[in-house]
Amino acid sequence: MTETRMSNRFLRPAFFAVLALLVCAWAAMPVAAQTLPLGLGESATEQRTDPLGRETPRSLATQLVDAFASGNYERASGYLETRDKNQGADQRADLALRLQQQLDRSGSLQPFATLSNDARGNQSDGLPVDQERIGTYRAQTGDIPLIALRVESPDAPAYWVVSAESLLAIQDAEPAADATTSTDRWLPMALHDLRFAGAPVADWLILVVLAMGLLLGVRLFFSLVLRVLHALVKSPETHRGVQFAEAAFPPMGLYLTVLALFFSTQQLQVAIVARQVLARYAAIVGWVAFVWFLWRLIDMVSDLWSARMARGDRRRALSALVFVRRSAKTMLVMMAFVAVLDTIGIDVTTGIAALGLGGLAIALGAQKTIENLVGSLAVILDQPVRVGDFCSVGKVTGTVEDIGMRSTQLRTMARTVVTIPNGSFSSQQIENYSRRDRFLLNPTIGLTFDTPASKMRAVLESLRDLLEQDENVMPEARVRFVSFDESSLGLEVFAYLRTHVYEEFLAMREAIFLKIMEAIEAEGVSLAYPTRTIVMQSP
Repeated sequence: MTETRMSNRFLRPAFFAVLALLVCAWAAMPVAAQTLPLGLGESATEQRTDPLGRETPRSLATQLVDAFASGNYERASGYLETRDKNQGADQRADLALRLQQQLDRSGSLQPFATLSNDARGNQSDGLPVDQERIGTYRAQTGDIPLIALRVESPDAPAYWVVSAESLLAIQDAEPAADATTSTDRWLPMALHDLRFAGAPVADWLILVVLAMGLLLGVRLFFSLVLRVLHALVKSPETHRGVQFAEAAFPPMGLYLTVLALFFSTQQLQVAIVARQVLARYAAIVGWVAFVWFLWRLIDMVSDLWSARMARGDRRRALSALVFVRRSAKTMLVMMAFVAVLDTIGIDVTTGIAALGLGGLAIALGAQKTIENLVGSLAVILDQPVRVGDFCSVGKVTGTVEDIGMRSTQLRTMARTVVTIPNGSFSSQQIENYSRRDRFLLNPTIGLTFDTPASKMRAVLESLRDLLEQDENVMPEARVRFVSFDESSLGLEVFAYLRTHVYEEFLAMREAIFLKIMEAIEAEGVSLAYPTRTIVMQSP
């Protein structure tokens, strides 16, 4: 059974890794299909500054790979600098084809996320301001950087192209008689001839097998480390180091797999299209693993502090910790969402600018949400109630079960849950019964009107002695003859009981009431009940 459980732990992530790679490849297909050659689809290019979408080094590399994937080398030549104006279209297309072959054999492009998305490029990379390194390839003279060059013209918008100097080694080299790579010998040629998402199926299969192998290897390594920790530690269930390892190893393993996959693919002779698509969408998996790790770290740290605060009965800090925990997770998800959008290629700066322009409308539409958020901050900071307190808010009485970012939940005596928005909750009068340091005992006892004054004095003295001798009653207790009611003589008892627990108060009050009844019976007087005497006068 143990071996079956371990194999399931390994095979399940491998299956999802393969599924993720297939989804990434499927997502890459429309990118190449939707990219139109120069001169076609003017409605799509009207929104761009440059007809070929070469505004930034990132867009240059992306569009170049899309042209390779679609097999449109005439369009791919538009991303290469041409110094010889007499060079024909066929020669430029042949240069683009040879560049792809060189990248397939011994080259690589920078990952999508590391390429500059600024129209001016990265100004702090040590290169001239009009140059940007987007990749490298290996020639007979050694590794040659692939440099993007910014071209400016008064009659046309600025754009980026692959510099002609970077292509000299490819231009001067003899055309390869055999464009196949060393990996072509591993799989049948039929898989190399069949293409998927702009790359041979054989190359995709090699990358899938590599990803599965790396994932299984990393998870096996971490499983062995956990076994060693469990063997070395006496109480692994409560050991903090083991708990941290169990929480951190799954996301760390996934993140290390992404890193290993990226570096290992740069050494493989597979299609540059497949490698770039894999590197682009593997970055999303890396972000998911990073967020997963921080999410588990937040849970572990908050659980640790919650246990400490619970032992110290620090309910106020515990409520604040719950709010901080949820806020940190919300910010984490938002940051990851923005990073994933940027990795996919969605310009988040445009969306942020749109939010700035429509900020007033959003503020008006989210007025209640902001009010509830401010109210939650007030509840957390002022601490009128805490989780577990029994309180009364407006017409609702119950126990506080949760203080969220938008609302607070109370469990009523009828076992129903009432949700109150924090904006309304913080503005109402709140009575917190759990903050009582003592309970008030304040009954009014009625004696019959036929009680003589001597008996009344005796009853008063007896009740005062009773309260004074009771250890649960605080010293300021008093008993007074306070009123002549319609059908009784009123005695007021005013005392505080030494407890803040409601169940204990009920037991103490019951015991005192029984002693009061015994004291009254011992003095020979009776408790009054509502009566009325009617005098009938005879005619």
